[in-house]
Amino acid sequence: MKKTFIYLFMISIAVTIINCTPKTKSKQQGALNASAAEKVYVPPGEHDDFYAFVSGGFSGQLAVYGLPSGRLFKIIPVFSQDAEKAWGYSEETKPMLNTSFGHIPWGDAHHPDISQTNGELDGRWVFINENNTPRIAKIDLTTFETTEIIEVPNSAGNHSSSYVTENTEYVIAGTRFGVPVPQRDISIKEYKGNFKGALSFLKVDPEEGHMDLSFQILMPGFDYDKAHPGRGKSHGWFFYTTYNTEEASTLLEVNASQNDKDFIAAVNWKKAEEYIKAGKFKTMPTRYAHNIYDEETHTATTKWGKEVRVLDPAECPGLVYFLPTPKSPHGCDVDPTGEYIVGSGKLSADVTVHSFSKMMKAIEEKKFTGEAYGIPILDFETVNAGSVKQAGLGPLHTEFDDKGHGYTTFFISSEVVKWKVGTWEVIDRKPTYYSVGHLMIPGGNSRKPFGKYVLAMNKITKDRYLPTGPEVTQSAQLYDITGEKMELLLDFPTVGEPHYAAGCPADLIKSKSKKIFKLEENKHPYVAKSAEDVKVVRNGNEVHIYMTMIRSHFSPDNIEGIKVGDKVYFHVTNLEQDYDVPHGISMIGANTSELLIMPGQTESFVWEPKQVGVWPFYCTDFCSALHQEMQGYVRVSPKDSDIELSWSLGDE
Repeated sequence: MKKTFIYLFMISIAVTIINCTPKTKSKQQGALNASAAEKVYVPPGEHDDFYAFVSGGFSGQLAVYGLPSGRLFKIIPVFSQDAEKAWGYSEETKPMLNTSFGHIPWGDAHHPDISQTNGELDGRWVFINENNTPRIAKIDLTTFETTEIIEVPNSAGNHSSSYVTENTEYVIAGTRFGVPVPQRDISIKEYKGNFKGALSFLKVDPEEGHMDLSFQILMPGFDYDKAHPGRGKSHGWFFYTTYNTEEASTLLEVNASQNDKDFIAAVNWKKAEEYIKAGKFKTMPTRYAHNIYDEETHTATTKWGKEVRVLDPAECPGLVYFLPTPKSPHGCDVDPTGEYIVGSGKLSADVTVHSFSKMMKAIEEKKFTGEAYGIPILDFETVNAGSVKQAGLGPLHTEFDDKGHGYTTFFISSEVVKWKVGTWEVIDRKPTYYSVGHLMIPGGNSRKPFGKYVLAMNKITKDRYLPTGPEVTQSAQLYDITGEKMELLLDFPTVGEPHYAAGCPADLIKSKSKKIFKLEENKHPYVAKSAEDVKVVRNGNEVHIYMTMIRSHFSPDNIEGIKVGDKVYFHVTNLEQDYDVPHGISMIGANTSELLIMPGQTESFVWEPKQVGVWPFYCTDFCSALHQEMQGYVRVSPKDSDIELSWSLGDE
């Protein structure tokens, strides 16, 4: 206990020194050489080489940047409502945020991962996890829109997620917090042995990318922090870092730091498939939301899962092994060959590397030093491949280039360290500004990295930009890694917390990017594809307006016969079939404020008028020279009015 206090005290002093050290102007200029600007400059009209998908952390969003320029292209709402596009507000997208806890409008987005084929990026989908209310989302990279969100039951703090296997057979999720499974009223003091950690395997449809909760493995109540699939020779395995193997439930800062070694859990998911096929599972009742957006109807629907198949590793020999790893490891990363498994112990100065070949030999020879809840613990010395010694303070996350190097972030000493795979020697180190968390090399967690840049994501920027009050932006920093020495090229502000990122060559995605939604394929139940389809229909106090928009008018543009107390649905179809011609619509007093509708798409909002009068609506996107003329009115009469519904299509 005393040693732990001393160690934590030293760390806190190191953090204070790093965070308080003034950076003089001359030192900041010295971090860049004269050619750095040329290396990130992308001339007007030309494209970046890479997409970077950077999670927005607590904003619940995913930001799309270009590299090397750092230009921001798009914010994709995932686990959040979005005022720019009305995602999560429109009637079509509201169901995407349904959960068993109700409609959750904001979440905590963490780890994006790009789909793969044969262990290489294929640029089809991005999967990303929500940490707070456990969910996994799929983003379609033809539309750059969130098209599916599935809730993960029996979990809390969905942190060791969402990573894909070598052929995107599965996207996985793992709980950070041990919880009672199933949930029940129990004293927190009874944590040890009673709380569990669920690791979830979601099967991915190879054609459409749809997810299905296939099974869960009910692990001991440790904290499962990060994860990575095996590659090549280790394909068929998944690796998870754990901390709090002490199973402490209070003051974890100290009580979860007592063991010299925690574990990396090695899970044989192909063995799990065998057990499932053989019926060695239990079916557990549960309830979770599965939300899917249909691109033909432009509408999301929610289905409810009612049960899940669960495997107990104590009853399934060969399913899970523990690899001892110092100390409170965070990052769990596998090199491109699949041979080396890297565990970054947050409270260790070394980066620990295990060998998959040694692990398999140790399993075969039963080199166990004990067991935990029926799961064998492998002997550390027989599985350890080596360590990157004294590389820095607070190792967090490692990715790889295509030349046999690992790159590890160190949060406390605030740097990126480059080291040689196999010899474990440190090659180079570069400071970050400041307190870097995760890093990303495009393809750096796959069998085919594109080792041109590393992107570091920082938590503190206190003197890097113009101040904006107590809240300042967070940032990402770009390094050139093509030479022996890394070179800092650029830093740029990010949206929300730049928690984690995935990168992909632009050529794998941009040619497949959808430009419009074809009007003839629109199957929305309230679509209006021409003037003949435009109408206003009353059903009691519910009114449905079938509306179209095209440069530069709405049809209908004037509507009468609406009454106070009505519930008015605007179903608006953008008739444009030209790239990059969206239209918006905004109705005074509508809670959803406005919609932004892409060519060929139909979206809806609800307006509940509370006052008589004549109220305008208009296009919110500057769509043409006559954009200002794109407007209309709704006449609202008293509740007992006998004025019939009528509308105009341009006639005076």
